[in-house]
Formats: sequence, C-alpha cells, structure tokens
Amino acid sequence: MNRIIMPTLTVLALGAVVLTGCSTSTTVSAPASTASTSASSGTSARETTSSTASGLGTGVTSFLADNVTSHAESDDADYDPSTASRITLGSQDVLISEPGTYILSGTLTDATITVNSTAKGKVRLVLDSVTLTSAKGSPLVVTAADEVVLVLADGSTNTITDTSAHTKSDDPDEPNAAIFSMADLTIAGTGTLQVTSNNADAIASKDGLVVSSGTLALTAGDDGLRGKDYVIIDGGTIDVKSGADAIKSTNETDDTVGLVMINAGTVSLNAGDDAIHAEGDLVVAGGNLTVTSSVEGLEGANVVIAGGQTSIISSDDGLNATSGTTATATGGAAGGPGGGPGGGPGGETSDGSQVVITGGHLSVDSEGDGLDSNGTITMTGGEVVIAGPTRNDNGALDATSVTISGGSLIAAGSAGMVVTPSTSSTQGWVAISQNVSAGQTLELGDGTTTLLSFQVTKPAASIIVSMPSITNAQTYQVSVDGTVTSSVTAGQASTGGGRAGAPR
Repeated sequence: MNRIIMPTLTVLALGAVVLTGCSTSTTVSAPASTASTSASSGTSARETTSSTASGLGTGVTSFLADNVTSHAESDDADYDPSTASRITLGSQDVLISEPGTYILSGTLTDATITVNSTAKGKVRLVLDSVTLTSAKGSPLVVTAADEVVLVLADGSTNTITDTSAHTKSDDPDEPNAAIFSMADLTIAGTGTLQVTSNNADAIASKDGLVVSSGTLALTAGDDGLRGKDYVIIDGGTIDVKSGADAIKSTNETDDTVGLVMINAGTVSLNAGDDAIHAEGDLVVAGGNLTVTSSVEGLEGANVVIAGGQTSIISSDDGLNATSGTTATATGGAAGGPGGGPGGGPGGETSDGSQVVITGGHLSVDSEGDGLDSNGTITMTGGEVVIAGPTRNDNGALDATSVTISGGSLIAAGSAGMVVTPSTSSTQGWVAISQNVSAGQTLELGDGTTTLLSFQVTKPAASIIVSMPSITNAQTYQVSVDGTVTSSVTAGQASTGGGRAGAPR
C-alpha cells in the first residue's frame, strides 16, 4: 500500500481515442511527449483515519491512531475532459498501461478492461454510461497501478455484470470480483454504478478500498464490497445484497489493518453472513447505516459506534467484538448471571476486544446477543436501543464487563443470561425483571416524573436501562400499559418482578 503523496500527473491534449476494428486487444496509453508532472501542493494531502475521525472525541481518536492511512484525496473526482483520453468500447479487450485520465463509454461484452500501469501516478477511469457484461471472467481488472479512481460521470448510469463461474483458485491474486483491483481503489463522482456478480464479489481490492461518493447498487453471490487493508465509506448512497458479507476487510496480519470505517453516506445492507466484517477495527462515525438482514450485524476485533444513525436486524449477534482468542476461565465471572452489580455471563476471560459507544443512535433487533464482546463494553454517550433475544441462551448484553458513564441505553431481551453494568459505571442504571409482550408500553418513573416510556417491539423478560436521570440506590416504579407492576433499586441486579402478560 502506498503511504506517501505521489506527484500529480497532468495529461495534455490527447484528444479522442476511439476503439474500433477487429483486433482482440487494444492498448491505450498516454504518450510520454504529452505528459508532464508537477509536485503536489499539499492541498489535497491524504488524510489518516484518525484525522477523518477528529470529531469523535479524544478516546476514540487515540483508539484509532494506529490504523492505516486512507489513500483517498479530496480531488479524486476532478478531471479536465479536454485533456483526457476518450475510449468508446467495442468488441475487444482494452489494456490501459499508463497513468492518466480515461473517459469510457459504450458497451463491452465478454471482454475485459485491464489496467496494468507500473509507472507512478493515478489512473482515473471515468465511467460515462458504460455497460460491461462477461461470462468469461471479471469485466474490469486492475493488475497493477499506483492507485485507481473510478469516477462515475455526472448523470450517467453504469452497469457491470459478471456471470462467470469463478471457480476457486490456489492463486490468491486471481480476479474474483466483477471489479477487481490489486491496487488502492477509490470510487467517486455523482453518477450511478450497478454491479452484479453471480458467483463472486461485486467490488474487491487487494489493497485499500474507498467510496467517496456516487450511487452504488451491488448484488453479489459472495461479498459485496471487499478490501484487504481497509474499506472506508466517506459518502454516497450504497445498497448491497450479498450471499456472504456485505462489506468486508480481510487483512489480519496486525492491528493497523483490516479496518472498516463508515464516516458518511447512506448505506443499506442485506447480507447472507455478516453485514460488516472487519478483521481489525470496525467504526461507524457518521452517516445512515441500515442492516435489513444478516447473521451477525457488525463484527470486528473492536467495534466503535461514534456517530450516525445505525439500525441492525440480525439472526445472531447485533454487534460482536472478538479477536478469536477467547479463553475459558476456571470459575465464573464475579456475580454470575444476574447475580448482583457487575454480574456477567461467567466462564470467560477477556480477549482484549472492545465494543465502544461514544455517540450516534444505534438500534438492534437480534436473535442472538444484542451487544456481544469477548472483552469489554464501554459506553460514554449516544443512544442505544436493543430488542434482544427471546431465547435464554443469549442476552441483550454479553461481555466480561459493561461500563457506562454517559448516553442512554435500553437493552431488552431474555432473562437466561442477564449481564448488568459493572460497579465502575458512573451513570445510574436499573435492571428490570419483567415479562413484557410485543406492543406493550413500559414506563419507568420516580413516583412524580416519568423518566422513560417506550413500546416494546419483541417479547422481553429482562430490561436494562441506563440514562443520566437515574441515580443509583434510588427506588423507581415500573409500569406496563399504565399499571404499576414492580419497583426496582438503581444499581442493583433484579431478583424478580411482576408479570404483565406472558411473552408471545
């Protein structure tokens, strides 16, 4: 991965290049005599992920400080049409061998556009109403480049369809996506890109992958968006339907890679496996993220929710932080399930992973654990609402410790594996043992003021609530549909409660 700012390349007066004729392969390059370079002014210097997340608070920015640097630049979508090479697609393969800006239009069937540029400099491919369809292999392949930018031209709709078999290969660099890149890849512009891959990934990079803008509609038999070192979403409208993971970063060699970060944009994911899977850190810092279907919603070694609006539906865990090295302890965690303040699931020691919530709004509808960490859960801000499992083998919260010092939390789920906040939490909380049916309204009050009123969306038997207005050691009344059913003391794990209709 390139970690320095490369000089910008200006291609002068190339005119139009129209690919016609009966040749099976056409090579397009920028003539050396018309190319000149100028040193970067530094006005669009590459940003680190920590500077991108500068508004997330000191704790989060230091947490992210050792992550990789994004290759994307603010002017990636900028180009001068008068100095670009113009390529009208025909019936033959296209090879682009040098840095420069290339405007592509037209239709290409059962052929491949290949970028193989070994020189320093950015290859910018402007897709202007392009249709690529192939049953023989990946339609768009980058075998070598310093960096590639796909610019979606203003007002254009571009369609790339890969129907080839993509049988498994021992070669890790074998193209296995409709758009496949061995180099850093950025997608920008204001147009639309529709990608379908019947048997493989939609878009994949063996380096870093950034979506800066544009409208993307991706359908994949395997993963939707896959990067090796990182996947960063800085904007755009993205809709992914995938047979496996919707968004994925795969590098697990050290803790500076394997990052997935959502900074802005509107992202909708329908996944056959994880909606987002990061081998390293997974961060939602902004934007609107909706997971309509997944096995696990968000999974990474560390999962951070620092901003934005996030909604997750999962058949297993909503959020899962794991490094894959969880050890079994001798004996249970202090307190045991529901056994008092700081009660935990028992039997596990921390693997060092974390769920960290500092801001934003998060709603989870899970059949497994709502928030699951093989290490710790820490909440300092934001809003979290969990409609957790109805089965007793999972819980709305699952971690070796849960520490809350800010924000608001409603975690409703089953009563079989209840985990309550630890004694180190500085914000008050209550644990309500109460059978509540879907559609019923649960209220929490101090006898004078109603502190909380919310409608339960799934049957629940245990509800953990934490908010700034709750004071530990104070007693509160619990009501269901306007009828007082029990009282709870803040800061204590519940040992029982009234019934208000059996769960259904």
